[in-house]
Amino acid sequence: MLYYARGSKTDQLNSEDLKQGLYEALKKLGPKRKVLAVPPDGTRFFSRAGELTRLAWQYYGDKMTDILPALGTHSAMTEAEIKWMFGDIPTTLFRRHDWRNDVVTLGLVPGEFINQVSEGKLDFSWPAQVNRLLVDGDFDLILSPGQVVPHEVIGMANYNKNIFVGTGGSEGINKSHFLGAVYGMERMMGRADTPVRKVLNYASDHFAGQIPIVYILTVVEATDTDPVVRGLFIGDDIECFNLASALSLKANFQMLDEPLNKVVVFLDPHEFKSTWLGNKSIYRTRMAMADEGELIVLAPGLREFGEDPEIDRLIRKYGYVGTERVLKLTRENAELQNNLSAAAHLIHGSSEGRFSITYCPGQISQKEIESVNFRYADLSTMLKKYNPERLKNGYNTINGETIFYISNPGMGLWSWKNRFK
Repeated sequence: MLYYARGSKTDQLNSEDLKQGLYEALKKLGPKRKVLAVPPDGTRFFSRAGELTRLAWQYYGDKMTDILPALGTHSAMTEAEIKWMFGDIPTTLFRRHDWRNDVVTLGLVPGEFINQVSEGKLDFSWPAQVNRLLVDGDFDLILSPGQVVPHEVIGMANYNKNIFVGTGGSEGINKSHFLGAVYGMERMMGRADTPVRKVLNYASDHFAGQIPIVYILTVVEATDTDPVVRGLFIGDDIECFNLASALSLKANFQMLDEPLNKVVVFLDPHEFKSTWLGNKSIYRTRMAMADEGELIVLAPGLREFGEDPEIDRLIRKYGYVGTERVLKLTRENAELQNNLSAAAHLIHGSSEGRFSITYCPGQISQKEIESVNFRYADLSTMLKKYNPERLKNGYNTINGETIFYISNPGMGLWSWKNRFK
């Protein structure tokens, strides 16, 4: 059921609009006894999910007893990060998701279904896993706020991904990431109906009917000033997601008339501390990059490769070496077979030799960057040459050179029109 819907390419929802829309939907739900919120973490700060969670907390008061950030494989939020994103909500309400241990399996999506949606490439079953708090917490409402935006693993982010991946377990996360990588990210990004989404929808339809989830979905567009909320959609089924996805294509997807020879991407240090997240600079631009082009990534906050220690180790060991090499390594190494999300990430993070990737890190050495198959450039030098404070999103001319600048790769998708079929 759809409880609230507002949005268009020209809409600009302010804080009062978000409050009005959210409270209109919550009123329709009626009184609640015990409420859980499952927002994204600080890596999705611009989703406005922090603000919406705070508004819901103000609405329900002490009826909202728990807040579980949907970390997936990300590091737990610090107290400072919680306050930065969620304001004055008491930190005592926040719980930590442990993706390796603290999950329950609701059911198995059969291998025959996986084989069908993967076009015969895979045939494993997929466990629909969620944090046990969602099942054992005795909640009569679970709110799942977040942003719908093009995504490399599933096509469009959020909706039930926030539940089955954001609060999911290692096997479910690993297998869903690998399915997306094997199918091909360029076949999925910007699309609402993909193999990974089909698997999650199967799990929602067959195993999650007893979990009282309501989705609060925003569509946010990056501008040269501040991000602008273009839409708010609230509901308990796929209708709200489909509406948000359709708007996101208009707000977050830039189709280009010609491929880009040089792209400069800035990674906000508050949001991007690892290549696990920072490689959105690669994922979201790869369909726009010209053959033999250059992608330069300004990454002042970069301090690690993986957010999880084991995934960080695997990235350092194997590097970003392309699809065929990673698939061969996965067949030959049990540690990659047991960490398929890491294997998928290694596939996603390679340009397949088509264009060069130059990282300019704040807290990782040249030796480390080059060891995982990226090029290296000094951050301070490149910040002087490509000063984010002077660049505008899109085309810029720097000393006679044309570049394409992106201030936040997590907010969109870029493609040369001939590559998006």
